[in-house]
Amino acid sequence: QRFMEDSLVAAGAPLSEAKAQTDLLLHADVVGHFSHGLNRLELYINDMKNGICQPNDKPVVLKESAATAWVDGVHALGATVGNFCMDIAIQKARESGVGWVSVKGCNHFGMAGYWALKAEREGLIGMAYTNSAPIMTPTRAKNSAVGTNPIAMAAPAGGGNSLVVDMATTAAAMGKVEMQMRKGEKVPQGWALGPDAKPTTDAKVAFESGRLMPLGGFEETSGYKGYGLATMVEVFCSGLSGSNPSHRVAGWSYTQAVSPNMGHCFVAVDPERFAPGFQERVKDCLEHYRNLEPVDPALPVLAPGDKEKNNEAKTRERGTILYPKAQIESYNKMAERIGVKPIATA
Repeated sequence: QRFMEDSLVAAGAPLSEAKAQTDLLLHADVVGHFSHGLNRLELYINDMKNGICQPNDKPVVLKESAATAWVDGVHALGATVGNFCMDIAIQKARESGVGWVSVKGCNHFGMAGYWALKAEREGLIGMAYTNSAPIMTPTRAKNSAVGTNPIAMAAPAGGGNSLVVDMATTAAAMGKVEMQMRKGEKVPQGWALGPDAKPTTDAKVAFESGRLMPLGGFEETSGYKGYGLATMVEVFCSGLSGSNPSHRVAGWSYTQAVSPNMGHCFVAVDPERFAPGFQERVKDCLEHYRNLEPVDPALPVLAPGDKEKNNEAKTRERGTILYPKAQIESYNKMAERIGVKPIATA
C-alpha cells in the first residue's frame, strides 16, 4: 500500500486519488486477481508521465435525468472516474430506484467487480462494464476487433453474504496471460491465437499476438456467446457514452502516447423497489449452490464470488500478499527510477 501510494504521488497524483487508486489495485491482489493489482501499477504511472492520464482533473456531468447521467471522465485516474460515477449511480438508485451512468474519456478502471461491490455494500445491486483495446478475436475472424469487455454484478444477500459475478468476455483477461508469462508458464488451450490465427499455449506469443479468444473458445464450444456478450458491453459503454469503440482504442503499453478514450458504464439498482425478501432469496440460492454434491469431495461447489472471499480470508490470515520474485524485482527497478522507497519483502 505504501509503495503504490508513493509511486502514484511521485508520478503526479494528489494523495487522495493515489489512495483511491491504491485501494482499487490492492483489492485485486488481496482477492487473488493479480492481473489487475500491482501488475498494473507501472502502466498507470507511465500514463500519467506521458500525459495520457490527468490525475488532477475531476469528471464532469454532461447530461442527466432522475435515473441517468452522461459523464466526461476527462482522462482522470480510473479510481477517480469510478468513484465519481458509481456514487452518482448509487444516489440516483436511492432516489429513483435505478441509477445508470455512462462515461467517456476514460482510462483503465481496474477490476470491474470492485465497482459492483461498491454498490452492493450500500444494499444495492451493482453492475459495472467497460470496453478496452481490441484484443478479442471475434468468432471466425483472424484479427482482434473487440475488447475483453468485462461484466460485473454484485448483489447483497441475507446474513452479510453476497453473490458476485466478475468476468472478462474473453476466455481470460490479458493480465492473466501476463501473469503466466511472468511465472514462465503456458496458457491453457483455448485462451489465445498466435499471429498465424492458430491456437497457442505460449504465453509470450499470446501476449505479443494480442488475439485472445472469446469466452467459450472455439465456435464448436460456443465462443460466439462470449463474442456476443462483448458486443453487448460495447453498446453500454461506447454506444451510450460516445467514447471510442474497442476497435479504435489504442493498445495499453509502456510507450503509449495516445489517450484510449474508453467508455465505462456503472449501474445501481435498489432491490427494495421490487418484490419483498430479495436478500433472503439470493441467500437461498447461494446456500443451495454450496450444498450441491461435488464431483470431488475435496473441491466443494462454490457460489459466484466465493473464490475471491476465500482468497481474501487466506491473504488476511497470512498477513501478506505473495508476488512472483520477478515482479518484485521489476517494481524495485521502477522505484529506483522514479525515486521512491522500494517494496519491503518478507
